[in-house]
Amino acid sequence: MSGHSKWATTKRQKAVTDAKRANLFTKLGKGITVAAREKGGDPATNFSLRLAIERARTANMPKENIERAIKRGTGEIKGEIIEELLYEGFGPGGITLIIKCLSDNKNRTASEIKHVLAAHGGSLAGKNAVMWQYELKGVIRILKEKLEGKNLDELELKIIDLGAQEIIKEEDSLLIYTKLEDLQKVNKGLEDIELTPDYAEIEYIAKEKIAVDPTTQEKNEELFEALDEMEDVDNYFSNIK
Repeated sequence: MSGHSKWATTKRQKAVTDAKRANLFTKLGKGITVAAREKGGDPATNFSLRLAIERARTANMPKENIERAIKRGTGEIKGEIIEELLYEGFGPGGITLIIKCLSDNKNRTASEIKHVLAAHGGSLAGKNAVMWQYELKGVIRILKEKLEGKNLDELELKIIDLGAQEIIKEEDSLLIYTKLEDLQKVNKGLEDIELTPDYAEIEYIAKEKIAVDPTTQEKNEELFEALDEMEDVDNYFSNIK
């Protein structure tokens, strides 16, 4: 897995409790609002919005919630201004973290992130103390069951021709890395060959990943769960293998 990211959360969405689902809908709504504000409210011309809407639909977010979030982004409905915030930090065992937040209160969010990291044996890092160890990439995943009966060697050649940089076979899915600017093109190409991705996102990928012992891994998993539960946290990335 490319560190820890929305993919882990996406796979768990169908089993969340009502309270967690409400929190998830809030997060998804913020993502839709920010995408609509930045590049318009039409998913046909706004790829980021389209991805945000697809994530919301996967989580069974009601249609009216999605439409309301778009209208907030386009200014048709007034509301608090939500901005994207990035925090760099360290987790247990010295792992590095990039935490992406969507918030209407920068001071509140910074305080909450600092508190959660400290409570789990981590800390905030200074600007660019961690960021240089990561690079932005397009990340696409296709569930393993969609690949049954297909010639994987031929399929991989087609995906490379579409513009993929790297293809990795994982236990539950096929992981595809693209250049940032090629994510939309590769995603569309996969749809054209009737292999619609189950996940497509821009992620911070660690240039070098580290292995940790089981105790440290468990402590970091507890930190990740705490980040998942935070309403302002949209995504997070680590350098754990």
